[in-house]
Amino acid sequence: MPFARSSCPLPQGPPTAETTPNRPLTLWAGVGAGLLVWFGLYGNLELATRWLTRDLLGVDPATRLGSAVVFFAFEVPKVLMLLTLVVFGIGIVRTFFTPERTRAILAGKRESVGNVLAALLGIVTPFCSCSAVPLFIGFVTAGVPLGVTLSFLISAPMVNEIALVLLFGLFGWRIAALYLVTGLAVAVVAGWVIGRMHMERHVEDWVQELDGSGSQVPEAGLVWADRVRAGLVAVREIVGKVWIYVVLGIAVGAGIHGYVPENFMASIMGKGAWWSVPLAVVIGVPMYSNAAGIIPVVQALLGKGAALGTVLAFMMSVIALSLPEMVILRKVLKPRLIGTFISVVAVGILIVGYLFNALL
Repeated sequence: MPFARSSCPLPQGPPTAETTPNRPLTLWAGVGAGLLVWFGLYGNLELATRWLTRDLLGVDPATRLGSAVVFFAFEVPKVLMLLTLVVFGIGIVRTFFTPERTRAILAGKRESVGNVLAALLGIVTPFCSCSAVPLFIGFVTAGVPLGVTLSFLISAPMVNEIALVLLFGLFGWRIAALYLVTGLAVAVVAGWVIGRMHMERHVEDWVQELDGSGSQVPEAGLVWADRVRAGLVAVREIVGKVWIYVVLGIAVGAGIHGYVPENFMASIMGKGAWWSVPLAVVIGVPMYSNAAGIIPVVQALLGKGAALGTVLAFMMSVIALSLPEMVILRKVLKPRLIGTFISVVAVGILIVGYLFNALL
């Protein structure tokens, strides 16, 4: 079932120091109170779910329908609360990393260093499907090497900060760290390989003719009150737009959790079937989803016996190789470079899938 990717994650402009008063005591008291409320609610979700489903609604969790209802009732507030917290934090972090400043950091770097730096910056800097083209143009015109630019464009959606936090909250730090390390490795290696192939001539001619000499890095001049407000605005814009896709993703996951037989997914996405990893990638590419929408599905697949490596490959292909994103990038990349980009990233994802199916 397809889910729409969220729109661009940053508001059109954070507030300026001239318009936002800087009242540190009031600011931090409000943030502290909000965090206390968040942790109090989050820590009692299981108790609240039990009261709602069993005591109030009389749901029997031993039945298929009851199991799906309990899964849905628990996961919706859990994922939305995690999403709200991480979007608020990343909204603050992103006030330090504008796209213009990111271009300035990467411009002129050697490819080997630049690939690593670009992949790391991709985690915390703004990216969405609609920003792929302007980001690519800005990087190329600023003198960032093609391979370094592609490392950033792979890392930014694949090693998604929302996915990291949700994975940590749902599965623990080991799987979240596994996702982080393997995603960064795919982004770094794929960008480096494409850079070694010297395919700059396969960037659309009109992009190469643009002059980026006038790009400058604006000074933000923000105080902490501005940054906190930017975090709150990010919560309103991002969570306000993606919550419906989170709920849809959890609904799909609840259906899998309640109605798919325990060993069914193991038979088609388990370690024993050599074709399960490429099949997962092929299924994932046409899907149109954000990380928040796909992770509840991932959780349900793992719970039904699917292998971790296969599920990681599926998730990475959905996030990093979505068909709509490739259509958008076609505006700036010629077909041969698009094909090379897809092939190199897909090979990296396949290696990740097979490697962790063999090791875990």
